[in-house]
Amino acid sequence: MKSIAEIFGQRVRNIRKQQGLSQERLSELCELHPTYIGQLERGEKNASLETVMRVSRGLGVTPAVLFENVCTDDEPTTAQRIYELVIEMSPEEQNAVLDIIKRISSIIN
Repeated sequence: MKSIAEIFGQRVRNIRKQQGLSQERLSELCELHPTYIGQLERGEKNASLETVMRVSRGLGVTPAVLFENVCTDDEPTTAQRIYELVIEMSPEEQNAVLDIIKRISSIIN
């Protein structure tokens, strides 16, 4: 299972890319070094609370978004595994997945 630092970093990377930001631009918005942003995204560094706040402000999201659905058990739930797959997709791909889930749900119910 991924560590919280890895999940945090993956979320930062996904949101940054969805917003079309480079690591360098995000580092400017957060007032952090670009190398540090890369280390955060790879889960190599544990972010302090101050850093979490800077990154969330730089991305224009709440800190909660960066930790949403973090599973701390040894085994992730099915919902967590689905979330981790979907969060990496583009908004268009996410909408396609949502449409599929809605269709399946209407068949089941």
